[in-house]
Amino acid sequence: MSGIMISQVDAFTAEAFGGNPAGVCILPEDEPEAWMRAVAAEMNLSETAFLRADVDHRYRIRWLTPTTEVPLCGHATLASAHVLWEEGRVPKTEPISLRSRSGELAAHREGEWIRLDFPRLPLEPATVPAGFAEALGASPLRVFRNAFPTFLVELESEEVVRRLAPRFRRLVEIGAGRCIVTAGSDSPEFDFVSRFFAPEVGIDEDPVTGSAHCSLAPYWAERLGKPHLTARQVSRRGGVLRLRLEGERVHILGQAVTVLRGALATAARPREAGQ
Repeated sequence: MSGIMISQVDAFTAEAFGGNPAGVCILPEDEPEAWMRAVAAEMNLSETAFLRADVDHRYRIRWLTPTTEVPLCGHATLASAHVLWEEGRVPKTEPISLRSRSGELAAHREGEWIRLDFPRLPLEPATVPAGFAEALGASPLRVFRNAFPTFLVELESEEVVRRLAPRFRRLVEIGAGRCIVTAGSDSPEFDFVSRFFAPEVGIDEDPVTGSAHCSLAPYWAERLGKPHLTARQVSRRGGVLRLRLEGERVHILGQAVTVLRGALATAARPREAGQ
């Protein structure tokens, strides 16, 4: 199979059709941003990662939703590392270094799990805009905000998190179009649960969001007094993450499964895309 390779990988799951699907497109050379945006829209997944080889198992990585580029994406990074090792582009014994808009990232193998080395995203106390509780569908216990900016909202219980049915358009209208909701877990298997809504970037609900845990991990580590945590994102598809707080870094561990692999047809390649 030749040409521009593209895969679809389910991340933060050990079984196909769970977790969060991501596109992974490995570029033999730099391509126009407009073309990458068109490919991401065609894939119609929450994110598609575009990778370009650098040197010594280093890659440049960018993440695009169907409507915009984002500064950091955990599940598409996990999916990318999985593909690079699975296709033999990087030896399975070697770590992967990724250069991104959020700085240097790294991926390491730990048995069947992939460990991502991501930056910690600090939180500041925040005041939600008028009408927030009505738009979200629940009253927050505590509200914070990170630099992306994304609200982090602690709710009363896992049950409240699970049954939320936000008014997504209204969240965008009031300036709360990126929102993490979380609560302690009812199950002894997990420390906390979460969901992630991002209608302002075209994703009403993201199934499993690695980057959200760059804020969730330090938040719950402080609340629970433990640096190692296990989390579940309780979207319809759901996903499991192991988390380790290491100073200013958050180590996020997950599994991944490739469900599709192929090459872009000639008509979809940049020279035919009207560039």
